Formats: sequence, C-alpha cells, structure tokens
Amino acid sequence: MPRPDSLSLREARRIAIAAQGFPNTPPEADPVEARHARRLIGRLGLVQIDSVNVLVRSHYLPLFSRLGPYEAALLDRLAYGGKRRSLFEYWGHEASLIPVEQQPLFRWRMARAERGEGIYGELARFAAERRPYIDSVLAEVAARGPLGASELSEAGRGAGGWWGWSDGKRAVEFLFWAGLVTTAGRRGFERLYDLPERVLPSAVLDTPTSEEAEAQRALLRIAARAHGVATERDLRDYHRLEVADARLRIAELVEAGDLLPVTVEGWERTAYVTPDLRIPRKTPARALLSPFDSLIWERQRTERLFGARIRLEIYTPAHKREHGYYVLPFLMDERIAARVDLKSDRKASALLVQAAHTEPHASHGTVAPPLAAELRRLAGWLGLERVTMTGGGDLAPALAAELRLTGADAPLTPDGRAAAGSRTSPPSG
Repeated sequence: MPRPDSLSLREARRIAIAAQGFPNTPPEADPVEARHARRLIGRLGLVQIDSVNVLVRSHYLPLFSRLGPYEAALLDRLAYGGKRRSLFEYWGHEASLIPVEQQPLFRWRMARAERGEGIYGELARFAAERRPYIDSVLAEVAARGPLGASELSEAGRGAGGWWGWSDGKRAVEFLFWAGLVTTAGRRGFERLYDLPERVLPSAVLDTPTSEEAEAQRALLRIAARAHGVATERDLRDYHRLEVADARLRIAELVEAGDLLPVTVEGWERTAYVTPDLRIPRKTPARALLSPFDSLIWERQRTERLFGARIRLEIYTPAHKREHGYYVLPFLMDERIAARVDLKSDRKASALLVQAAHTEPHASHGTVAPPLAAELRRLAGWLGLERVTMTGGGDLAPALAAELRLTGADAPLTPDGRAAAGSRTSPPSG
C-alpha cells in the first residue's frame, strides 16, 4: 500500500492516538503485569513525573488510562526496585521515568550539564562558584548513599526564591543533572540520591556512550514513533531538544529515509511520519488523561489535533480558572469530549468531581454515560468508595444524574462496579 503524502486531520488524530497506546481495552480477568507496563512505557519512551497529589501523582495515571486498573506498587518496583529496575529518573520531557536501556542516549545531556550547559542559569552559576562544595557532596553520597538532600551533613538552609532550595539540594540536583548521581528511590516524594553504579544495571552502565548526534537521532526516532505524526516542534519537545540540534538531526533522518514528510489538513507546518506508518480505521478509546499525559502535553499540538485549548490552571488564581484546579481531559473515541476537575478526598473515601465541562462538539447525553463509567473505574482503582459531584460546569447536571442512576455512591471495586469487594491498593507516592 503506497504511503500517503497528505493526511486528513481525522487520520492524523487516529494515528496519534494509536501511537500513544490507545485504544485501551476493558479490564480483563488477568491482572496487569510488569511486562505490560514495560511494553507500554517502551512505546511511550518516557512518563513525566509531577509532584501534585490532589488526585494521584501524575506518573501513575498514563498506565491506568491505557491499561486499566493495576497495582500501583508495580510502577514503583519498575522504577525503584534495585538493580533489576526497568526505569530510571532523568530529565527527558521535564523530570521523567525512562526505560533504563535509554540511559546511554542521555549521556550527552549529562556531559553538557556538567559543563553548565542546558540547565537552569542559577544552577549553572552555583556549580561554577561552588564546585569544591559540590565535590564534597558527591563524596558524601558515595560514602553514605542513598541520601536525601536534607540528610547531608552540610545541607545548608533554604535560600528563599529559587524554590527555596538549600545549598545541599542545589548540589545534588546539579549532580543529578550531570549524571553523577541518580535516584535510588523516594521517601514520600523526596528523592534519595546515590551513585549510578549502585543503582543502574551493570549492562546499562557498560553500554558504550553514543556519539551526541546519533543519540539525538535515536531520541527523535523514539519521539516519532510515540507521536505517530508530528511537526519539528512536536518532535523536539518530546525530549526537550535544542532547536538547532533538532533541526539538524531531523534533516539527517529525512535524508536517511527514517522520517518522511507529509502535510496534514489544517496544519501550517510540515509533519513527519515513520516509513512503517499505518492509519487505523478507528480508535475507540475511553480515557481520563493526566494533565501531563504525553498525548496532550505539547499544548499547540493538542490544539491542532483536537481543537482543544488546554492550559494548566494550578497556578491560576481560583476566580480566574476556566475549568478548575486539576483538570483531566476525557478522551472519547477520536476526540477530547470533556474535562473534569478531580480531587481525591481520602478521608471521606470519595472521588470529588469539582467541575465538569463538555467540549463544543460534544453533547451532554453522549458524554455523561461513558465519563461516569470511567470516573467510577478511577475511583475504584484509587480505593475510593464513591464518586461525588460537588461543583458546576455545563456537564455537571447530566453527569450527576448519570452517577446517581448507576449507583456511584455505593462501594466500588477497582473496575468501578457498584459492589463491595477487595480493592487494588491505591498509589502511595
């Protein structure tokens, strides 16, 4: 079948959704296992970490969105389960969980960071001015690790501004960026730092370091597979590559035939696909998406694909918020159909829906039943006994009625059914 030189917007959406591991399927009798999670994260390339815990920490959600209810400790074991771990933490797309076999592809970034390049300006200045202190922190981690920044013998006080980081925190974060330490585990959400040779599998550490240009090409190939169809901006944003680096590498990949240019209906810029492109006939997905989900984290791309202008409103004053504080878009079939502002009220064992809005193309009657089912499933997975509508929005009345109709105030199992029973343990991180 010949490869198309142009794609309709609908085809582009289908390609993008499928590339990101959708459509997800209803939970089966067999539980989600480590192999399923490894395969999915390998497909995505990375999962972004975020500290906000009003619902559940963001990195637990992409697996739930795609695989359904799973034991959250499974992801913890993959990320922090000793030298057999499958994931490691580093700066991919922001702080991320990344397959360990990709660690050599980031060594060029680590080398640049050690030279003070590609990192926060204040951190670079701190590293230049306080290198003897940073070296002493590295020696202490080597002698005593794994350590949290607060456990350093000379941690220093918070400096105010700049996230209130202490000198010790600045030192270990510089060392982390430079690849001289890595995350051995977490205490709550606090990073515990240790030497890479005590954390990462020896096979990974023994892998030769890729030449910088080849590593960047490899990262762009990962981004291209994870996107399905993407512009230059989309591709470089996936791993936050510099503009000049990405532009050169994309041109090289096109010349080699690893990326193929296409036009997409309504897109002003050229897009790229891989030579093995397949256009799905349908993508019947049903999923609540983390605000930091890789399907939607590049906001311009999300607007181009779905016609949805998504903004993170956590730092917006409450009276200026349009959709709410911690808002999850609802993916239904091939479109973003609604958005819900969610909160876990663990004391009351309730998933609170603080606002619910439909997108302009969607109808309340069409969206409310599948959204209510997905909310019940989410609540069951989180170990919460009910879904409670507490706020407004144009979808709120229809969604509240659907939740009442389906018994969402009854105890829920991990798959969201209104029945008593044992629950999957909720994410603890």
